[in-house]
This record gives sequence, structure tokens and C-alpha cells, in this order.
Amino acid sequence: MMHQEAAFIFPGQGSQSLGMVKPFIKTHPQIVNRVFGEASESLGYDLLALIEEGPETELNKTAMTQPALLATSYLIWQCWLEEGGAVPKKFAGHSLGEYSAFVCGNAMSFSEGLRLVALRGALMQEAVPEGKGAMAAIVGLEDEEVKMLCDSLKEKGVVVPANYNAPGQVVISGETAAVEAAVLLAKEKGAKLAKVLAVSVPSHSPLMKSAAKELAKEIQTLSLKLPEVPVVHNVSGKVATSVEEIKQNLIEQLYQPVLWVSTIQNLLNDRLQTFFECGPGKVLTGLCKRIHPSIRPIPLSEPEFIEIAIHEQVEGVRE
Repeated sequence: MMHQEAAFIFPGQGSQSLGMVKPFIKTHPQIVNRVFGEASESLGYDLLALIEEGPETELNKTAMTQPALLATSYLIWQCWLEEGGAVPKKFAGHSLGEYSAFVCGNAMSFSEGLRLVALRGALMQEAVPEGKGAMAAIVGLEDEEVKMLCDSLKEKGVVVPANYNAPGQVVISGETAAVEAAVLLAKEKGAKLAKVLAVSVPSHSPLMKSAAKELAKEIQTLSLKLPEVPVVHNVSGKVATSVEEIKQNLIEQLYQPVLWVSTIQNLLNDRLQTFFECGPGKVLTGLCKRIHPSIRPIPLSEPEFIEIAIHEQVEGVRE
């Protein structure tokens, strides 16, 4: 049985892929049917068919990606519990992944979470017209350098640090012209990598304030409760102590940066070193290795990873 002293981390957008549920259909068909039956009922369309059959362009639309990722992470969590995995000490989620953490921690129901992230995705998509917003990855500059670089381009438009993903790895977000100017300037300043990402929504920037305002109306109606497993928030790198604080953090999260390094540091300060990535892909597993060499990140994106993690007391699955 896995030791309690571990954290579960839930991935956000960019981790989705066609067929990401397929391995679990073979090993845990009943859980897949239950989870995706409820998902389809809540959303009004066949979410599993979209994930398994596509088209990929549809799955990659923000309003579809968000419920697809939440449902897949929730499925993996249900499989983990079914196999006898212990409840970890803390949860954290990267951007959208924070919603997966609150659903898995029973702070909100699965169907409420699905409807909320579907709305979140739709509002984000509507907030900025196609082509007007962009995001870019900057690798090899200090956080402060990236912030100053963004600040120096105010006359070009909105551009801000959006994700502090790992030391020397920051994602910026804002208006397309300003983001493109920041990419050029970052290269001049010696960035190892500076490139515009294949996303249409400038997440975690002030351009999302109108979406946050609309999302707030829905969040305020939720019958939210404190999660059974404490969740470290992106906007503060801390655990919220009240339902009101959780709601406020989820609203602000849309236009404030993701403090992922601070979030992981919080888990390390709690003497947690084994981090299970509960969702498709291995994006967070890779980021954890860059953040601190003492972390043992273990992806759970395949049923056999779950099995080995539980039955071999997490010794057997190293990324």
C-alpha cells in the first residue's frame, strides 16, 4: 500500500490526446462506463466518443478540452482508489488541473465540476477573438528578466508572465503583437528558447478578466465545501482556509499567473517527495524534475503504472 506521505498533481490543458482513455477501457471498463456515462449526462454529448474518436480539432477546442481532461483525471483517481491506493496528503493542479483536484477531493461534485469547466472553457474562448491573443514559452531567462521584458513592451499591448512552470521556464500571455515582440526581445536577451505556442486563448492574463467576471457568477452559486484533501492553489501557492477563499482563488486564477514553482515548493515544505501525476501525459512529471532533484514524480497515465505504484510501494515506476 502506498504511503500517505505523497501528493497528487493534476495536469492542465496541453496534456490531452486522442485515445487517452483507451488503456483504461480494457482494464477498468465498469469505472470508465460509470464516469463517462455521468459525464455525457451532465454535458449533453458523448465525451468518451470525442476523446477516443475525435476529431482532434474538436477535442483541442478549449471548451471541449477542459471537461475531457477533468473527466480523464477523475477516472484515473477512481481507478487508483479501486485498486486500493491510499489517499495522499495534498493535492495540486496546474491551471485547469486545480478543478480536477477539487472534484477528486469532493469539494464539488463531478457533474458540477464538468459543467463549470465547460463554461470556463467557453468563456475563455469567447473573451478574446481568434488571432487576437497568444501565449509563448520562454526558456533560459530568470523570472524577473521575463517580467521586466514584458513590462518594457506595454506600448505594444498586453503581455504578462502567465505560468511560472520551472526555474528558467516561464510562459507569457497576452495580445498577439505584444507576445510576438516579447519572443523577439527574449531571443535578443539570450533565451535558449522563445516560441509562440499553439493555443488560441491567452490564459492567465488580464485579457481573461471579462471571462472571470462571468465565471464568478456561476462559482458563487456552487455548493462548494472544503476539500477532503487540502489543495494548494495556483494563485497563492498556499492552501485556502475557507470556501470563500477557494471561490475567490478560482475566479482570480483565470487572469493571474500560475505560480507552479511556489505550489510545488509548498508540497516540498510539507516533506512530500513522491508526486503522482493524475491525468494523461507526463507534462508535470517533466516540470517536477526541473524544479527540484529530490522529487520523485510518477505518471499514472497507464493502468500498469497505477498497479506498480500501489503494489510495489511506488518503487517500480520512475519516469
